[in-house]
Amino acid sequence: MSKPDRITLGSGKVYYKEFDGKTIPENNAIEVDNNILGNISGGATLEYKPSYYRAKDDLGLIAKDILTEEEVNFKTGIMTFNGKTLEVLCETGRVTETSGMRTVKIGGISTQSGKSYIIHFVHEDKIEGDIRVTIVGKNQAGFALTFAKDKETVIDAEFKAFPQDQEGTLIKYQEEIPVVEE
Repeated sequence: MSKPDRITLGSGKVYYKEFDGKTIPENNAIEVDNNILGNISGGATLEYKPSYYRAKDDLGLIAKDILTEEEVNFKTGIMTFNGKTLEVLCETGRVTETSGMRTVKIGGISTQSGKSYIIHFVHEDKIEGDIRVTIVGKNQAGFALTFAKDKETVIDAEFKAFPQDQEGTLIKYQEEIPVVEE
């Protein structure tokens, strides 16, 4: 096992791609400019929360824990966005474009898309190597658009993860490590 000596500083880029329910594409297929969800403000947070059931006797002499549930959330603030971004962040968002006008309609339970997205975060580090975090999920936190005279509008998105493969994987975490030549 290698010594944990990496210090991670800074934010990164968040990409998205509609998930076809089959496989996650290679990193280079996701990490293209057309797949950038928006520039980030306030960083990004990945949360993993396990839940356990504990069986124990009345006297507290024996106990056994089993993992019963896992929850994963990816949160970030999106500072650059447009109507197409809102479509990704809202399951009932519908976008049309005609004659130089983009219109987004939001709402109507019967219009929900059922789409899930690959959310792919890349923290670039030229010295210690890049870190990538990939989940499949949907924004389930809704959003607020605040237009203030002295502050940029940032959409706080919270994507809840779904299993991305037959093993039930919720997070794919990748870090570049030095290759030792022999």
